[in-house]
Order: sequence, then C-alpha cells, then structure tokens
Amino acid sequence: MSALDQLQPLMLPPAVSAWPLAPGWWALPVLVGVLAWGLWRSRGRWQRAAEPERSELPLDPVRLEALAQLAVLPRPYDAPAGAWLQQLNALLKRLCRNHYPNANSHTLNGREWLAFLDNRCPAAGLTRWMILVEGVYKPECKLDDKAINGLYQSIDTWIRKHV
Repeated sequence: MSALDQLQPLMLPPAVSAWPLAPGWWALPVLVGVLAWGLWRSRGRWQRAAEPERSELPLDPVRLEALAQLAVLPRPYDAPAGAWLQQLNALLKRLCRNHYPNANSHTLNGREWLAFLDNRCPAAGLTRWMILVEGVYKPECKLDDKAINGLYQSIDTWIRKHV
C-alpha cells in the first residue's frame, strides 16, 4: 500500500445558503434606498445653490447707463407729468432699439408697446401703466406720488431684468 492510498478523500465544506441572512441585514437595502432618495431630493438644492440668481449678475454698460439716465430724470411731483412720461418712453425705446434691433419696437405705440415691454420682462408689469402711453397726449396729466413711484420702480425693474 502506498502513502496515497492511506489518504482520506477530500471533503467539501458544507454548502452555505444565501438565505436567511443574519438578523439586521434586511435593513441594508432599506438604508441604501433611503440614502439614494435623499441624494436625489437634495440635488435640486445643490443645483440652485450653484447657479447665481439673475439679479446678482452684473449689469452690462448699456443698462447701467440707462439706470443712470432714469435716476437723473426729475420726477413730476405736483407738476404735469407729460414731459416725464415722454422721456421715460424715449429711454425705453432707445434700450429696445439697442437690445432688439430686428423687432421694430420703435414703431409700436399704445397697448402694443406695453405688451412688447411686458413680453420681455413680465416682472415689471408695465401693461398696468397705460398712463405711460396715454399721459403723453394729455396736456395736464398729473400723477400722485404713489403712481410716480410705482411707475419709476416698474421701469427700473424692466431695465434691470429684461431679456
């Protein structure tokens, strides 16, 4: 008898079943799912934090010049507002001619003009200021302080945020 004959046959280890796992392993897929859901939900916050807001972007020189011209215009407190309204319209027309050369905005008037302005910046809400286009033709058009300040603020907003 040789030494090889005396060896025992190889014994395979007992088969380990994959189920049932030890207690607590079932929580791992739940934890991974909750973590994935939380990351998916927070990605929107990360994207919004990475994008600067439109109001934070620096203004181009044309807009800065327009804001400076707007600030210089004397507001017509207790005086006829026709000339002031005409100057506001002229300022807006110059800006539109510069920013939208192919739109022929300088030919618009009345409601079409206000609608054109509102389409470029709805936040300004210039369609509610019909006095902007009608007041020019009224000889003794007077505005109260609230209307003057509101119109001024709407035009300021339009200059800053129009696209």
